[in-house]
Amino acid sequence: MEPAVVSAEPLRLMEERLRTLNRVLTTKAPIAQTPKELVWSLNKSKLYRYVPTAPEHERYRIPLLLVFAIMNRPSILDLRPGHSFVEFMLGRGYDVYLLDWGAPGLEDREMKLDDYALEYLPRAVHRVKAISGTEEFSMLGWCIGAILTTIYAAMRPDEGLRNLLLLTAPLDFSNRNGLTFARWVDEKYFNLDLVLETFGNMPGEMIDYGAKALKPVENYISNYCKLWDNLDDPRVVESWHAMNTWVTDNIPMAGAAYRQLIVELYRNNRLMKNELVVRGDRVDLSRIRANLLTVIAAGDHITPPCQSEAILSKVSSRDTELFRIPGGHIGIMAGSGARQTTWPHIDGWLSARSR
Repeated sequence: MEPAVVSAEPLRLMEERLRTLNRVLTTKAPIAQTPKELVWSLNKSKLYRYVPTAPEHERYRIPLLLVFAIMNRPSILDLRPGHSFVEFMLGRGYDVYLLDWGAPGLEDREMKLDDYALEYLPRAVHRVKAISGTEEFSMLGWCIGAILTTIYAAMRPDEGLRNLLLLTAPLDFSNRNGLTFARWVDEKYFNLDLVLETFGNMPGEMIDYGAKALKPVENYISNYCKLWDNLDDPRVVESWHAMNTWVTDNIPMAGAAYRQLIVELYRNNRLMKNELVVRGDRVDLSRIRANLLTVIAAGDHITPPCQSEAILSKVSSRDTELFRIPGGHIGIMAGSGARQTTWPHIDGWLSARSR
């Protein structure tokens, strides 16, 4: 009797899948590849201007400054070619700038929100206006970046800010229901003093764990199951690889700024109450007069919609809009549907206000 012939094809395919899995789990994907030039720096922070791609006669006069969080890399705004918000906006004719806060060292542990919003940000804005040759500008703040841009807009209402875009902005902490960061950092459960005495700055790994622990099954199981189920689809694999590269590139948050975030905002809601004092002056949200677009992710568990809605009733802006979209904290800007939903809406809103 002839011995059964075992095909080597299934073994080859399994070996190929395992090689792909090992590659995306142990290497970094090339991200943030859109050409740019460094135009200003201060301490760890750097301001970049992206090389314009639209013909000069098709470009908007008002420049756009992108401001992301201070505990994540801003490369999420320029994730990969063909799926980059920066690349998209350049193609639509915007003069795009990006403020990269950099990674704070132990020597930066006393840096406060005051420093980011009223020292670094105004200097970056001054440079943007000098290069663009205009006294007006638009600014997009995402996550903690939205906190900083909101403070700046309230404290510097006469510096030329025409359009303010806030994405998933954690501003109002009056509603503490549900499993959110506000519950994580409650003084009953979280010893803020001990953490900062131990580390100086808030470790990025701890912030990352806090975010992932809000949805542990999705982040620690489902995410990897999705990768395994799609290892034969290069589009899904490369998308997952790029996002994982960004997610795992954690940086710390300056200790004093983190203390303000937890004590002044999360625990006491002083920004929304107009009680936050920055550089000796009270932050009065009614001083914000710029055109305002607030983008809310309906499924956001990092910044629940209730934290972003109330700002519209606090400002003096005559032109305001709230855009609510399905999706999560990162997905609305970097997910597979962002190009068809969020990005075109931002472009449509901004284009009418950038000439």
